[in-house]
Amino acid sequence: MRNTTILAILCLLGSYFARARTVTVCPTCSFSGIKQAVAAAQAGDVVLVKKGTYREYNIELNKPLTLKGEGYPIIDGQNQGEVLSITAGGVVVEGLDIRNVGTSYIEDRAGIRVKKARGFTIRNNRLNNTFFGIYLEKSADGTVSGNHVSGEAVQEMSSGNAIHMWYCKNVLVEHNYLRGHRDGIYLEFVDSSRIRLNISEDNIRYGLHFMFSNDDDYFHNTFRRNGAGVAVMFSRRINMWENTFEHNWGRASYGLLLKEIYDAEIRDNTFRENTIGIYVEGSTRLQYRNNEFSRNGWAIKMSGGCLDNVVANNNFRYNTFDLALNSAANNNRFDGNYWSNYTGYDLGRDGRGDVPYHPVKLFNYVVNRTPEAMVLLRSLFVGLLNFSEKVSPVFTPANVADNSPLMRPITFNRTVQPKNRN
Repeated sequence: MRNTTILAILCLLGSYFARARTVTVCPTCSFSGIKQAVAAAQAGDVVLVKKGTYREYNIELNKPLTLKGEGYPIIDGQNQGEVLSITAGGVVVEGLDIRNVGTSYIEDRAGIRVKKARGFTIRNNRLNNTFFGIYLEKSADGTVSGNHVSGEAVQEMSSGNAIHMWYCKNVLVEHNYLRGHRDGIYLEFVDSSRIRLNISEDNIRYGLHFMFSNDDDYFHNTFRRNGAGVAVMFSRRINMWENTFEHNWGRASYGLLLKEIYDAEIRDNTFRENTIGIYVEGSTRLQYRNNEFSRNGWAIKMSGGCLDNVVANNNFRYNTFDLALNSAANNNRFDGNYWSNYTGYDLGRDGRGDVPYHPVKLFNYVVNRTPEAMVLLRSLFVGLLNFSEKVSPVFTPANVADNSPLMRPITFNRTVQPKNRN
């Protein structure tokens, strides 16, 4: 009975696609406008847009069809409003160059909006000056892949996000290049989704931003030169691996910001030349493993309410400060890491130091309370200060220590990161 039902469905789908046709749009075709062609197309049709410039906006895709560009035709919204909106399931949009949505302070205009739709695919498009690039709301089971979304954002209040997701589930976002927006990727109430192999750089606020989202993974991404790399807030079970966070510099800039998240895994990432590699606040049961922290201002900065976390098997190399804690309560573990500032010895020749390493230095304690003291960083005074605290610790937490520090850095086998895209 089950096989008969499946066969009937396949036959129905076969007849459905057999009737599909191609509706062509070009200046000399029967349809010279995209909106006109979409209105005439039937469910399952392909609307093929030839190379050229089409000055249109408010095009609604309200039936399952494919809107496909040939030679990246330009759809210019002329700063009048949203260009494409998808309100039906099974829609594919690919190969288009969408431009000039126009800034609005009363509505969230987008180059492509998906509203209450399932099974959508948005791939290999170029979006320029679109306020919000791709905006997904109350949608599920879709893919956003291979898009180049570029903006010219100057201020947060007058800019949108390159990819914005709100109340979505089971969405794959991959191989996109995102720059010049408020956030590269923004997720709010988004569950069971994957963010992978994207490059998000030169955005005003965050390269990637999670709010109230659960059971998501992001991996193999690069976050570079953003106001801050990634922010994960008020979420659970967000796993983060094999990402690169680099050159996120600024007075309050982070590679990764974690605020009130629980039961997450941060592993095999590279944090390179950020003001703060990871800033974490009020987060519990996190695993930090196999990460590379190199030449950051602070590698990890922990604030209050961070309990039951494990920091193990990481490399801390040439950071100004390896670790800062602003809370007396601490039951976190820091064993089995490599610290380039460790000066202990290994008499047993087992690759682990015989003397525990205390990564929180007195000068770090001073700077946290008096930031102006940073001007003394390279002075002889700082060396004497830290040495005196090491001999007779008074201010630094005695229970924050790596009891088995590694004598040599760990060699990690990283998966290839996404390449730069122009």
